[in-house]
Amino acid sequence: MDGGKVTVGRTAALYAGAAVLRLAIFILLPDLPDLLTGRVEISTPVTSFKRLQEGLFLYNHNVSPYDGGVYHQAPLFLPLFSLLPNALSYPIFTYLLYIAIDLLSASALWKIADSGEAGSSALFTSPRRERRWNGFIIAAIFLFNPFTVATCLGRSTSVFTTCAILHAIAKAVSGAPFSAMVALSFASYLSMYPLLLLPPLVLLCLDRQRPERANKSVVSFAASHVPVVFGVLGLLFGMSYLITGSWEFLPSTYGVQLTLSDLTPNVGLWWYFFIEMFDSFRSFFLAVFWLHLSCYVGGLSIRIRRQPLVVLTLLLGIFAIFKPYPSISDTSLFLAMVPLYRHVFPLMRYSFVIAAVIMYASFLGPAFYYLWIYAGSGNANFFYAITLVWGLGQSLLVCDLMFAVLRDEWELERPEMAGKEIRQI
Repeated sequence: MDGGKVTVGRTAALYAGAAVLRLAIFILLPDLPDLLTGRVEISTPVTSFKRLQEGLFLYNHNVSPYDGGVYHQAPLFLPLFSLLPNALSYPIFTYLLYIAIDLLSASALWKIADSGEAGSSALFTSPRRERRWNGFIIAAIFLFNPFTVATCLGRSTSVFTTCAILHAIAKAVSGAPFSAMVALSFASYLSMYPLLLLPPLVLLCLDRQRPERANKSVVSFAASHVPVVFGVLGLLFGMSYLITGSWEFLPSTYGVQLTLSDLTPNVGLWWYFFIEMFDSFRSFFLAVFWLHLSCYVGGLSIRIRRQPLVVLTLLLGIFAIFKPYPSISDTSLFLAMVPLYRHVFPLMRYSFVIAAVIMYASFLGPAFYYLWIYAGSGNANFFYAITLVWGLGQSLLVCDLMFAVLRDEWELERPEMAGKEIRQI
């Protein structure tokens, strides 16, 4: 294991350093958070802090926040942020909330790393498992990732979904399936798409059970735990109804993701496609896009059954590319999980190309958006072209990581092939 011994002092220094960095930027550059909040790379129609403020204003004046088609986020955000002092007059409390959420996410990620599940699961033990980073390094990579910091500064509500997903996985590897299901319920309530993580999360929970409990079949184990997710979701929907006084939040929060009724540009692949789409074909291609997004769940869960944490990681990468309203927050979550597989990095083939493409798109994306929206010297094709490059970089990373993991499994089954080149015939 790389990283040396982790002491309480080093842990406190890591969390304090991450918190101080964020707080210093908030205070020393007071205009930056509002600038980042308006960036399409950080804020989407379903995670925007500005839209949350508009919904909160309506909510505090006894008007439905879902009138007007601006607010598309979960109703429980409204009473949560109502407890905080006015974000314009006293923004420090909002800043501290977002910093705390980032630290909680890092804590969950640390537990996942220290569990050793990435290198040694119940059904598979990698021969390279000792070559890994400890939780301190994994948490540091997450906390000081520019995408993570920018998301925190932009106050995107996607940080709450990230926190819930990481805690669901952390509880699963800790052998607490009920808590994992509850955490996944909250993530699904906030963003809907995490519900697709349910199959591999159930498998992970089953694999991490104590020996006397691990003899259950997948079907019986799922039958006893999946209802928890839908039960908690039902409870959250009931609370949302009590808050808003109607079921209007369902089409406004989840329907907008299913139908893509808000075509605000983002770093995803859907918005431009459906701007150009004829209305007569819209329903068909919506079904195709959603089918494409969800079809990976079953295939990966079956093919990489022995490593459910790998399936969760790959799905997070796929969602960051193909979900309706992605942002750099989704990418930061995927990039936070990738270092767990330090042991298979030598088997990856395109590390330099992947890093170069992602950096290329990261720098040119804002420039192309500026040329389109502000300078007027470009058009939507400029920005959509760079989002395609952005998606290509992430797709290469997903595919290369999957190749490395499968090659690791294959070399364990056929040790005589270790280190030999693979050629397609």
